[in-house]
Amino acid sequence: MREQVLHYIRERKLLKAGDRVAVAVSGGADSVALLRVLMELRDELGLVLFVAHFNHGLRGESSDADERFVAELTKLMGLEILLGSGDVREHAKRESLSLEAAARDLRYKWLTLIAAMHKQDCVATAHTLDDQAETVLMKFLRGAGTRGLAGIYPEMFRGEKKKIRFIRPLLATSRAEIEAYLKSRNQPWCEDHTNVDTQHTRNRMRHELLPLLERDYNPSIRRLLGEAAEVARGEEEFWQPIVVRECIERHTQPGVLRLTGFERHPAAFQRRLLKQFLDCEGLAVDFHLVENLRQCALGEIPSTSLSGDWVARREDDCLQLVPAAALESISNPGYEYCLPIPGSCTLPQAGLTILATVVPAAAAALEVPGTLLSLTRIERQLTLRNWLPGDRFRPAHSVSEEKLKRLFSERKVPAEQRHFWPVALNTNRIVWVRGFSVAHDFAWIPSCGDGVLIEVVPSKLPQGPSSPETTSK
Repeated sequence: MREQVLHYIRERKLLKAGDRVAVAVSGGADSVALLRVLMELRDELGLVLFVAHFNHGLRGESSDADERFVAELTKLMGLEILLGSGDVREHAKRESLSLEAAARDLRYKWLTLIAAMHKQDCVATAHTLDDQAETVLMKFLRGAGTRGLAGIYPEMFRGEKKKIRFIRPLLATSRAEIEAYLKSRNQPWCEDHTNVDTQHTRNRMRHELLPLLERDYNPSIRRLLGEAAEVARGEEEFWQPIVVRECIERHTQPGVLRLTGFERHPAAFQRRLLKQFLDCEGLAVDFHLVENLRQCALGEIPSTSLSGDWVARREDDCLQLVPAAALESISNPGYEYCLPIPGSCTLPQAGLTILATVVPAAAAALEVPGTLLSLTRIERQLTLRNWLPGDRFRPAHSVSEEKLKRLFSERKVPAEQRHFWPVALNTNRIVWVRGFSVAHDFAWIPSCGDGVLIEVVPSKLPQGPSSPETTSK
């Protein structure tokens, strides 16, 4: 086992001469074996070792006995020990975690802290091949892609700016090999009775499912699951920097992913890119969600629901994430509001606010012709509504009235946006359309008094009913 661990450390470059290593020791067989083997390799690798023990306090006197055992073992080896403890039950209650997850969270936070305080180069933990097999199998049963199936990494980083390095030198070593090694050294260890409690999923995996698979299907199942993790990890290490770089180039604004050339990539790349996009947006991911999102990105479906009441839809050459409430408004775009002059009106369906401002005659003369309406030619309150098929409009300086549908086509207004495109009416005539000059017959001209400027500003997506000063149809 000594040579096996040495080979694993060197092959993955986990340690180098002069490294200060905090060895996390619980008192169980795995961590005691880790400490013993690193002691045997200390001179050969040129290491400075410390022992770190965290008392979870979950088993009363048994937890304290484990701490005393580790302290005595550390003393016999002539090493320095660092001790920590925490209230796991209180942490689990406060953070809504299982006891197992709370213990792990507190332990890792403490190990990260003491490694930083004592200027350790890394923390060594005693994850084994069996732990790897259990993790991969559990991930598979719960549903995971290659990232999940990569299981436990030989090396990971934690803490502020990911500066603290954690290593797993025993990840290729089985628990049977560990126990045989300890017995060959006449080295005792502590037994944790909670490790056989099959109420915990991992313990059922360890004591029931894996032995069943090993006995009735494949005696090498643990090794094969470890190898599957190696393959999955290699895939992730190759793909991740490529996908992250691609996502950064396409994810130029929140909630939007540019899709130029997306369909030319293989499905594997498409899935990874979309998963990275959702990760960046903080949304939960599973296979079916990513697959539906891929169909949406390829234009095979118009939209798809995501976690957290969000919906994805394709807009031109982009994939957009919008609140489900906003999409419902878009799919039912009919609206009608009043726009006071001067004043403003928010259009939740369009995600816009329309602002009407009175411009004094002297200032109006400085504006571009066709920008302003004449205040003397319109009512003090206009009607704002969405475009309707058959609407006709004559912009300033145009020869004749045209159907708005044709004008939209000329301006390349996307078809999916036209249904909630805002227009303003004076009585029954359209006097203003977003993105166009004002109506020819209502445009401001010199010597006709003050003008009216109508502007469009983005507003937040709808969060509730319309504001009190507006009335929806």
